[in-house]
Amino acid sequence: MLLNGCATGPLLDNPLPIYGPPAQPCANPIWIPPGPQAYNRVFERIIDILDDYFPIARQNRYDGLIETFPTIAPGLEQPWKPGSPDLYQRFEATLQTLRHRCVVHIRTAPDGGYFVEVIVYKELEDLPRPSRQTAGAASFQDQPTVEREFVIIDPTVFESQWIPRGRNTALEQEILERIKKCL
Repeated sequence: MLLNGCATGPLLDNPLPIYGPPAQPCANPIWIPPGPQAYNRVFERIIDILDDYFPIARQNRYDGLIETFPTIAPGLEQPWKPGSPDLYQRFEATLQTLRHRCVVHIRTAPDGGYFVEVIVYKELEDLPRPSRQTAGAASFQDQPTVEREFVIIDPTVFESQWIPRGRNTALEQEILERIKKCL
C-alpha cells in the first residue's frame, strides 16, 4: 500500500516540466535587440552562461570575442555536469575521450542590436596506445607509474594528440537557447 501511493504521478494542475531539444533550432548567429546599456549587459550575460560550461580563456570587450579553454566532455558517469546535451553524446563521451572548446563572436547589427555567434568545437583524443594498458605485462610494468617531466613542452606538439571532429551543434543550440532566454 505504501509503495503504490507515490506511483500515481503528478497532478494535472501541476505537471512535471518536460525538457528536451528545442522545437525549432535557433539561428546561429542570433539577433539580440538593442536596449539601454545593451552591449555591456549582453557581454556579461554571455560570460555568465559560458562559465557554466567552460573556463574562460580570453575575453575582449572591444573585439566582441570570447574564447574558452577546452574541457573534457562529461559522460554517463557525470550526469550533474553540463557539456553533453543528449544521451548519445553522453554515451559517446563515456567510451572515448572527447573535449569541447567554445568561441563566441558578438557583432553589431546594421539595424541596431547585436548578432551573437556561438561555435563549439569537438575534438577526439588520439593516443599512441591505451593509457592504462596492462595486457601482456605479467606482474611488473616496464614504465614508472608517475611520469615527471621537467622539460617545457612546445604547445603545438602537446596539442597534436587531438583530432578535430567538427562542430557540436547540439551544445551550440543549448547555449544559444540559454542566451535567448536571458536577454
